[in-house]
Amino acid sequence: MSTLILSHKDCLSHIEPTGHPEQVMRLLEVINRLKSEDFKNLIWKEAPIATNEQILLGHSKKYVEFIENIQTSKHVNHIDADTYFGIGSLNAAKRGVGANISAVNAVMSGEFNNAFSAVRPPGHHAETEKAMGFCIFGNVAIAAKYAIENHKLKRVAVVDFDVHHGNGTQEILWDNPNVLFVSTHQMPLWPGSGTHEEIGKHQNILNIPIQANTDGPTFKQKFDEIILPRLDSYEPEILIISAGFDAHYKDPLANIELMTEDYEWITHRLCDIADEHADGRIISSLEGGYNLAALADSVAVHVKVLMERSK
Repeated sequence: MSTLILSHKDCLSHIEPTGHPEQVMRLLEVINRLKSEDFKNLIWKEAPIATNEQILLGHSKKYVEFIENIQTSKHVNHIDADTYFGIGSLNAAKRGVGANISAVNAVMSGEFNNAFSAVRPPGHHAETEKAMGFCIFGNVAIAAKYAIENHKLKRVAVVDFDVHHGNGTQEILWDNPNVLFVSTHQMPLWPGSGTHEEIGKHQNILNIPIQANTDGPTFKQKFDEIILPRLDSYEPEILIISAGFDAHYKDPLANIELMTEDYEWITHRLCDIADEHADGRIISSLEGGYNLAALADSVAVHVKVLMERSK
């Protein structure tokens, strides 16, 4: 059994202004790396366009209509200070949701143990009624709710190791008793949320703020001592990863000092949890990572571990 990769050329049609960190080249670098000889055993499928019914699992009807109305413009629009929306953005964002829903179906059917969604724009900052931080729809949060509603799961774990707090995922899942959301993130740093005190309506949120200049050994110690025991006691039926690689020491938008090999270690440890409790079921979705070389290298080790751990 191999690892499934979900992507689509529409995700390259979301065009940001020149100099914007969340650029088309991010995904091109990732795809080019995953198309190399080392990854010849990957199975590629096109990400479908999510239906509005699926998107409404994470967003209000008012918000979805607002986003669709923006699409009628032929110009690039500011949604917030960092988030842009152009003529190709709606389909790209819907493919991101569709990829993650397809990934859930693929691993729950037993066809694949794990899957990686190579998509953009990212999703973990998008709130129920607000686009922000380069994100339009909450890809991972919607996938978690879809797994609960369509596959009748009782315990879904979402782990976000992006360097920025997954405020949108947290907001969408805040009052969901069937989800454990875990986030590691630099603090202080945009968006400013993610304190220890933010624990969710059902104590289903675990935030691990990380100080600037934290290195790999310190980061992994927190994983070993705090995150892995919580995941182990939770016994998730599926593990969903918000895979942001901007905690890499080369990344220009933050100041955490992870090395490429640290992402290999993190992925193995999350696979251990999935193997123990979820029959290996993991889906992972691309979030941040803004140094092109570091992003490609980090995605490569992440996906390589998923391939090695596929049964």
